[in-house]
Amino acid sequence: MATQVSMPSAPLMQTLFGTGEDQKGLSVMQQAMLVIAGSILLALSAHIKVPFYPVPVTMQTMIILMIGVTYGSRLGALTILAYLAEGAMGLPVFAGGAGLAYMAGPTGGYLLGFLVAAFVTGSLAERGWGKTWQTTAAAMVIGNLVIYAFGVTYLSTIVGSFDKALQFGLVPFIYGDILKIVIATAALPMAWKFLPKK
Repeated sequence: MATQVSMPSAPLMQTLFGTGEDQKGLSVMQQAMLVIAGSILLALSAHIKVPFYPVPVTMQTMIILMIGVTYGSRLGALTILAYLAEGAMGLPVFAGGAGLAYMAGPTGGYLLGFLVAAFVTGSLAERGWGKTWQTTAAAMVIGNLVIYAFGVTYLSTIVGSFDKALQFGLVPFIYGDILKIVIATAALPMAWKFLPKK
């Protein structure tokens, strides 16, 4: 009697561009193009100001979180590093300035938070947090909290008070960030419907 041997199925991709072993199938050129494209998109998003209450918002944090969830931890972090390097060289990629002096200013903590948030959301995506609206929302909220934690903590050392840092560096942006998380939460799970299951 013949025995039936089941072949192991291919692992499910956890991010839109794969993770770990999946990304090793991408050439260096393909990975470099993804990093460059992501950093350009991020730079553009920094200069898109949307009128909102109580302050105008840019789409920057939304793009950072989406890069993390779609690229994964490694490519996501590399993309943000490329973006920060471009800004350090003086390219106009930030919302309000460029260069090392600007990066050491009040927004310095947020810029570092961008890098950590992309890595964290990418790591969550690699565990499947990006295929349903619930897990996408959770990953985005966690990533946004990471940005706030780094940004407000560093800002407090400049303004001299944690309460003032919260007042000026967090509270005015909460509603806008919630809206951006809602948009990203709706968009990413829909993108999975257009991809093969394996």
